[in-house]
Amino acid sequence: MVERNNTCKACEGTGMLADDEGWQYKCSVCGGEGVRDDNSGPTRILDVDATNRLLD
Repeated sequence: MVERNNTCKACEGTGMLADDEGWQYKCSVCGGEGVRDDNSGPTRILDVDATNRLLD
């Protein structure tokens, strides 16, 4: 079970994110694990298109 204080705040521990159209994708913050480790490395800047969709 995921500890509450280590839960990824972006996906709330599910490992999945969804855009405004309902498309689901793996959380880029925790890598789909649902747990955020504070020592995981530097923040990665993601590319987006003109409508703010991720270009992964």
